[in-house]
Amino acid sequence: MPINPKIATPSSELDKKACGTGCVCCRCGYTYGKKIIMVILAVLLLYGIFYIGAISRNTIKGYNFIGKAPQNERSISINGYGKITGRNDIAVTTIGFSNTDKEVSTAQLANKKVMDQVMVDLQKMGIEDKDLQSNYMIYPEYNYTQNKGTELKGYKVTNNITVKVRDLSKVNDVLNLAGKYGANEVSGLNFTIDDPENLKKQAREKALADAKEKAQILADKLGVKLGGVMYYSEYEASNDYYAPKYFTGAEGGGIGGGYSPESTAGGSKDVVMNVSVTYEILR
Repeated sequence: MPINPKIATPSSELDKKACGTGCVCCRCGYTYGKKIIMVILAVLLLYGIFYIGAISRNTIKGYNFIGKAPQNERSISINGYGKITGRNDIAVTTIGFSNTDKEVSTAQLANKKVMDQVMVDLQKMGIEDKDLQSNYMIYPEYNYTQNKGTELKGYKVTNNITVKVRDLSKVNDVLNLAGKYGANEVSGLNFTIDDPENLKKQAREKALADAKEKAQILADKLGVKLGGVMYYSEYEASNDYYAPKYFTGAEGGGIGGGYSPESTAGGSKDVVMNVSVTYEILR
């Protein structure tokens, strides 16, 4: 007699309660697992579609540039030059005194006596502390003889003050301080511009205008249009038309006795800006 297969069903109310919904317990687990697998397959399929689409797009985009120059080569590079001349408005010089003695303290006191007098007169002229820069050094000096070899000669003290003179009419008075008090080191009378930043700005603007004009002329000749700036660089070159003069105390006991800069003019200074600009070419 044939046996009729039957689907297993809960044999009691306790089994149904354990199932939670009254359905067949083994079929519930099978259905849930199947849904998870389907969701995973759907996610993988979606990622696959996006991946294939991205590859296709990049390939088509690459074909559009075959036989064409790279984008960054469609440009014009040009140099610009700008020069602004400004009148020098300050003078810079250095006044100092050097002396040697067997004792360091003695050398220091003698040096201080001379330089203190120079400083007092500079302050009377209205030279501010911000326009004074001191350089003070002490080092030993030696003599060498065949009989005694190397022996200490003494200690040399050097005190130099760099002075920035804003009132050019006082340049002569400042320099004469060396002859007045016996300062034996005076050098570097140099005329320059105290604040050149404004001149740099003007020179830069002039250089940029020069570069733009050159680039536009070239673009018109080539039959193209200029776009935005792709690259920019600059460097400065300055030219002073004043040759510094150097003096020492050996020239007549300081410059105060033999040099008179009454006819010395401040002169001028060129501020030069060179720029390099790369413009994009628009098709």
